[in-house]
Amino acid sequence: MSFKKHPRKVHIARQGVFYSLVLCAVILLLGGFGFWLLDPGVHTMAEGLWLAFTTAATVGYGDVVPSTHASRMFAVIVVLLGLAVLSLATASLAAIFVEKDVEEGEELHIEHQLMHEIRQLREEVQSLRLDIQREKSGRS
Repeated sequence: MSFKKHPRKVHIARQGVFYSLVLCAVILLLGGFGFWLLDPGVHTMAEGLWLAFTTAATVGYGDVVPSTHASRMFAVIVVLLGLAVLSLATASLAAIFVEKDVEEGEELHIEHQLMHEIRQLREEVQSLRLDIQREKSGRS
């Protein structure tokens, strides 16, 4: 699938990846800010962002962990949102590549079918021309 052939599909797919990545960034920023506000063990916004990232990505290095019930409940929300949005971003990116391969294969198949039908039509037109010529020569 070239960009010239299907500019709208490629644009929509790329737009989906862009929006997914923006949503990931927003969730991480809000998550970092939330951890910074809720957890007394998180002293800086940078630590909050790191905790949000490791929580959303479900890595959990353990260097910074939620220490209060409120921050643990917030961590559950960050995990669920992180998994959903990171999966969405990955799926959007994969869709660009899969759609390209599928459409190229489908286009090739359709092209072969059309060429076969064109050959059949040419043969039929040739046969009809011969029939018309025979009828004309039979009448003369």
